[in-house]
Amino acid sequence: MTTDVVTAGSGRRRWTTAQKLKVVSESLAPHASVMDVARRHGVNPNLIYRWRHQAKIGALSRAPDAHSRFALVAVAAGASTRASMRGDHDCGCVIEVVLRNGRILRLSEGAAPIRVAPLANALEACGS
Repeated sequence: MTTDVVTAGSGRRRWTTAQKLKVVSESLAPHASVMDVARRHGVNPNLIYRWRHQAKIGALSRAPDAHSRFALVAVAAGASTRASMRGDHDCGCVIEVVLRNGRILRLSEGAAPIRVAPLANALEACGS
């Protein structure tokens, strides 16, 4: 007869924001299973869903001043967006960002984030 001894831990585990974001990222990977990710990290799947929700609304942020946020992104295939761009410079891909106020910002794939962020902020600040 064998006996397994299970010792209780010191209570709740503490997860850093970076650790939570890593787990969320793993759970959002193509063909990933939340259940498998949860088992691998020793957490309840509900906790991963909670972290995913927090990441979606921007509650999980690496930046101490909370300027960095997750954003919901939808990728849509079709030639209509490309055809509506003028001066696309044949860069290949167009990224379309729908801001909270409903404005749409269309960018070439190679747009520099340092130039895009102030533009998006300015458009977001404008009244509808």
